[in-house]
Amino acid sequence: MTKNLHIRIHGRVQGVFFRQWTITEAIAKGLSGWVRNCTDGTVEAWFLGDEKNVDEMFLLCQKGSPASFVASIDILSLDEKGLPEVQKGIFRKEKTC
Repeated sequence: MTKNLHIRIHGRVQGVFFRQWTITEAIAKGLSGWVRNCTDGTVEAWFLGDEKNVDEMFLLCQKGSPASFVASIDILSLDEKGLPEVQKGIFRKEKTC
């Protein structure tokens, strides 16, 4: 079953290669989506793919990249307007929100 997940990660997640780590892990799991920094110091991501792989990616995000510290994760609405489009088969870095 396919699953969508839109999250915002709080903590020390910028300047610690969190986005690149996310891209590497998501591609390894065959996920589509995007990741981007936000001006408030958080990182936002959207994952699309097999439910098991999306759930595993969420667990990885809770731990974070080796140099990061994840304080909390918010699960966001899938219906927000103005979000970057998810392109099937591609996981990419997006512009800062």
